[in-house]
Amino acid sequence: QVQLVESGGGLVQAGGSLRLSCAASGRTFRYTTMGWFRQAPGKEREFVSAISWGGINTYYADSVKGRFTISRDNAKNTVYLRMNSLRPEDTAVYYCAAKGQAYSSDGYFSEVQYDYWGQGTQVTVSS
Repeated sequence: QVQLVESGGGLVQAGGSLRLSCAASGRTFRYTTMGWFRQAPGKEREFVSAISWGGINTYYADSVKGRFTISRDNAKNTVYLRMNSLRPEDTAVYYCAAKGQAYSSDGYFSEVQYDYWGQGTQVTVSS
């Protein structure tokens, strides 16, 4: 069982930056691909970014590529999402997720591949 707790959300002006953190419990964190998803009001949840268990491979949605950076610290059981050049359209609840299958990044972009989810953290970007 993995428990995930996100933090770092808030209100920021367009062009600003935020860093989200996701603290995970459980010894399997270091073997697990982690992802960030977001859900804006009235929209479906969408993939933002993912990182493989060792941190070697990172993946991004086209809408955030070049602006967001995902990273992880396996010693701290934490994954991060650095968000720069934020836009009003980035406003959403951001969720951290962990794949249940170890050593796999298959389907990293699909929420159905993730078995564990955090409660979400609100990011609001004002224009």
